[in-house]
Amino acid sequence: MPRQFGTIAFTPAVKAMQEKMGSRENYERFVAKGADNNSINPDLEQFISSMEGFYLGTVSSSGYPYIQFRGGKAGFLKILDPRTLGFADFRGNVQYISVGNLAENDKAFLFLMDYRHRRRLKILGRARVVEDDPVILARVRDTDYDATVERAIVFEIDGWDWNCPQHIPIRYSETEVEAMQTRIRELEKLLAAKNPNNVNTPDPPAPIN
Repeated sequence: MPRQFGTIAFTPAVKAMQEKMGSRENYERFVAKGADNNSINPDLEQFISSMEGFYLGTVSSSGYPYIQFRGGKAGFLKILDPRTLGFADFRGNVQYISVGNLAENDKAFLFLMDYRHRRRLKILGRARVVEDDPVILARVRDTDYDATVERAIVFEIDGWDWNCPQHIPIRYSETEVEAMQTRIRELEKLLAAKNPNNVNTPDPPAPIN
């Protein structure tokens, strides 16, 4: 089976543009000889479980795409099985645009960005809203987060692909910055303990020939 992300994303119009720009031959081989990339491997599992946020894309009945950021603690995007992801949907600004779009068109897109390591993952699939399945709702809930889960959104993977790291700015999360600040304070204490008078020890004089 060819690489599924390219099979879906490379529409006739996209292929025509690739042909025009000279990249079609390379991407033809990319799709034909690549792995299926429609299920979660260990690398993806580790990456997804470390994410504190992602972008969810849906399509309205008018044809406009809609992008919404979803954030939470690392691991809030759950791996339900090798081809299925899910996450809890809490009460927000009550516009319900993503949920409304999915009621008419289940095609969806997940975009996961790791700024620190300059990695980004694109996932194409189909999503559905789950409101009355206690098993699914329990699986997406984090017991240490005190908020009411209004529904779950379950995402079936059709294909995924890594994006190149070019132009991704390196950024750190609040948790990572706090960890670095803690480490800096620890090192400062060690330095102060070694030199309690805070006096720099001069280098020994050079020998006289």
